[in-house]
Amino acid sequence: MTGTSNLGSNMDVDEAAIDEGLYSRQLYVLGHEAMKRMAVSNVLIVGLQGLGAEIAKNIALAGVKSVTIFDPEPVTVQDLSSQFFLRQEDLGKSRAEATLPRLAELNAYVPVRNLGGTPGQEVSVELIQGFQVVVLCGVSYARQLEINEWTHQNDVHFIAAETRGLFGSVFNDFGDKFTCVDPTGEQPLSGMIVSVAKDNEGLVTCLDETRHGLEDGDFVTFTEVQGMTELNGCEPRKVTVKGPYTFSIGNTANFGDYKAGGIFTQVKMPKIIEFKPLKESLQAPEFFITDFAKFDRPATLHAGFQALGEYISQHKRLPRARNSEDAAAVVSLAKKLNPDVDEKVITELAYQATGDLSPMVAVLGGFVAQEVLKACSAKFHPMVQHMYFDSLESLPSILPSETDCQPQGSRYDGQIAVFGKTFQKKIANHRQFLVGSGAIGCEMLKNWSMLGLGTGPQGIIHVTDLDTIEKSNLNRQFLFRPKDLGKFKAEVAAAAVAEMNSDLEGKILAKQEPVGPTTEGIYDADFFGGIDGVTNALDNVKARLYMDQRCVFYKKPLLESGTLGTKGNIQVVIPNLTESYASSQDPPEKETPSCTIKNFPNAINHTIEWSRTQFDNLFVKPAQAVNAYLSEPNYLESTLKYSGQQKEQIEQIVSYLVTNKPLTFEECIIWARLQFERDYNNDIRQLLFSLPKDALTSSGQPFWSGPKRAPDALTFDSSDPVHLSYIIAAANLHAFNYGLRGETDPAAFRKVADSVIVPEFTPKSGVKVQINDNDPVPQNEDANGDDLAAHLPSPSSLAGYRLTSVEFEKDDDTNHHIDFITAASNLRAMNYSINIADRHTTKQIAGKIIPAIATTTSLVTGLVCLELYKIIDGKNKLEDYKNGFINLALPFFGFSEPIGAAKNKYGETEWTLWDRFEFKNDPSLEEIVSWFSSNHQLDITMVSQGVSMLWSSFIGKKKSEERLPMRFSKLVEFVSKKPIPPHVKHLVVEVMVSDQDGEDVEVPFIVVQI
Repeated sequence: MTGTSNLGSNMDVDEAAIDEGLYSRQLYVLGHEAMKRMAVSNVLIVGLQGLGAEIAKNIALAGVKSVTIFDPEPVTVQDLSSQFFLRQEDLGKSRAEATLPRLAELNAYVPVRNLGGTPGQEVSVELIQGFQVVVLCGVSYARQLEINEWTHQNDVHFIAAETRGLFGSVFNDFGDKFTCVDPTGEQPLSGMIVSVAKDNEGLVTCLDETRHGLEDGDFVTFTEVQGMTELNGCEPRKVTVKGPYTFSIGNTANFGDYKAGGIFTQVKMPKIIEFKPLKESLQAPEFFITDFAKFDRPATLHAGFQALGEYISQHKRLPRARNSEDAAAVVSLAKKLNPDVDEKVITELAYQATGDLSPMVAVLGGFVAQEVLKACSAKFHPMVQHMYFDSLESLPSILPSETDCQPQGSRYDGQIAVFGKTFQKKIANHRQFLVGSGAIGCEMLKNWSMLGLGTGPQGIIHVTDLDTIEKSNLNRQFLFRPKDLGKFKAEVAAAAVAEMNSDLEGKILAKQEPVGPTTEGIYDADFFGGIDGVTNALDNVKARLYMDQRCVFYKKPLLESGTLGTKGNIQVVIPNLTESYASSQDPPEKETPSCTIKNFPNAINHTIEWSRTQFDNLFVKPAQAVNAYLSEPNYLESTLKYSGQQKEQIEQIVSYLVTNKPLTFEECIIWARLQFERDYNNDIRQLLFSLPKDALTSSGQPFWSGPKRAPDALTFDSSDPVHLSYIIAAANLHAFNYGLRGETDPAAFRKVADSVIVPEFTPKSGVKVQINDNDPVPQNEDANGDDLAAHLPSPSSLAGYRLTSVEFEKDDDTNHHIDFITAASNLRAMNYSINIADRHTTKQIAGKIIPAIATTTSLVTGLVCLELYKIIDGKNKLEDYKNGFINLALPFFGFSEPIGAAKNKYGETEWTLWDRFEFKNDPSLEEIVSWFSSNHQLDITMVSQGVSMLWSSFIGKKKSEERLPMRFSKLVEFVSKKPIPPHVKHLVVEVMVSDQDGEDVEVPFIVVQI
């Protein structure tokens, strides 16, 4: 076999075979090529306790060719600690047999098979033939060595993994020469260039607006270079970075002279990675570090896991929970392998060897599943070669005794072995609020159900999500099935996990009310008083900031997390200790100048943004304006008068309601053909008339140079599929506005479009073009709309008549929305000679889709739950907690202590964002002012609540005398002219204060109980 055999021999997989509706979000992470390679891979998973089930779940969702499972051992009650596919009634069945039906229903495209076997039968070389990847979970070292020897010789990818309590281990061997086609998964960089030196260094200078972002050793190729045309489409050239805007590409001395233009594009070069077989690797291991604060931990655990394996083979059992005699035996075995091991760590490993924790299974299972996908697809860099992970910090501050950790014959025994039954009761009586029930929410609930969270007499789980289930959710929100489409996420998820662990029945309360200012009557002080913490599983910053603010106000711990493709992060917010989520924020996204979008696009995302706006301008806003005219009295006089675009808006209403109102679908096709002419021919000819291709700037430079690409008008051609797809989508959407029945037969469109007589267009003189965003927007000279308004029928003559505005929906492939945006964007790209994009890429950019994959979600959720143990324990030191950032593509793990809450000062008093002044019994403003003055020698200069300024030192004597004696609630109602809603029991008040020297001083906010 060749060295690059992992790329799969039969690459001729039908493109259409990949279900884009189901795999949509994951395709944005992996791409079509990697998905096609996965679709020819058969994967075997041996060992179906929690870890094997987690790996199988993630790769079945991801979409490999087939998943085969092997585990003939009978199900025990302890397996229920983390194996979420098993139920009480499965006890005694073979694990693989009991798991198969629930695993198989995750993804109709992935067949799941059971290899069979009898109890006590171990996996053998005969059983593993015919698979591209073999994963062993919790298999003995002797068996691992035997299997790995065969897989290494036969170019089969091998992974061995296990979890023991709060410890985990993974080993990868993908063969002597594994080709990784895309080590990072990041989009290739590209940028415009302004010069290339003709010498032996070949210095390339980029446009000074953007840094090139390349690194030494990257490779690039070029397009659109004028003069030095040898660079266009050249073999990838190696880069040496010279500065943020310059890099050299080696000898260009024999090339033509550079004239102008050009775009560099990074080329992803394959990387060959050499793996050693397990036998060699045990002697000379290469470690992947998961936590740089535990730099020496992998060497200790490398010896520890081998010693544990040796102990099991000698004693035919695992070391007993927290038994010092058994632990001492494991330590002495480890010391033979490595005399420098950390004895405390090995002792804990032996103590916890019978432990089986759902969060550890989630972390390792998410990680290993991504490694399986790397082996199948060659996309992203595999882990080389040994990974050891632990979360010893999650242990309770008061460690359990040996007696406390004895098995109870319960489904929580795997957790009791690590934490003890006293702590298990704490977990059961904990009360959590889960905000969001999407991908992270589903995984969170699954983990909580395994932990037994909220199952005790005092325990409860609240979960809210206003969303319903869509097809694209099924690929990573694993509690949902096709039969659940259209139902509420929170309800389905709550029912699914209560079915996983019947102790949760009646303990999960599902809600549809979203969190926000309008639902504070539901999520009020009593609600927050009845929970111990909040876990966010949200997909937008606004809701995260809101929940963060509520948790600060009610002093509740918050667990925050998020994913983006293979990247994930977790943040812990602890009252009176850490900063909050809002304390630090990402920089705002860079926006494209509007004049670039309007007249000077140079990249496909510019044309997609333009076509997204066109979609609104043609199918959303006109219908809304017509309906407003027909339903709102005096719409023209009141609303349009102040819009600054009265004439355009009236023109639009006249056009949509009178002059161009279609009565048949054929007229919609004619409208679409004329719209094509306007956007892709007339407007371009007008732009080139105002700014000809040979135009010069005031400094004598060619105007159309650098980022400004000169366009060309398009001539309609019904045999061009892009031209025709525009007509089809636009006509159908226009028909939708009028309630006319659409059509999809291309021949009908071609016939009508070709027969349309297009009016002659002559460019106008004196039309101004906005060149920079700072220039004034060109105004229409004739701004009188009254003559036009005379053409409008009176609303009463059309009583009850309405247009239907289009609501943008990216995930319905039959509604023509993405079809229109793709065609409109690609036609504009053709105008400007920009490479066009396929529908899939356009959909991601236009729909602002966040790429997502089940593996990252699983891992991040596991990390959150490892922090949840600490919150339940009530840990109160910064160093006890961990914020984390991971990137499974690289792979990379980074952990850090949370940042402490920033300290401020007034007088001698220190305070943080967690502090506030509280006033009870609805005092008067006067009482508050005098309290600050007498207790803190601070003068209040201004008081505000919400958007109302209630009082300030300069409002005048009469107003002051009127407002100061008022009860606070009355004052708020008086100034805001609105009654306080009945559910509001307190008001949050901001004050500005100054000290005795008249200097402004920052103080915490005030809470007034009313």
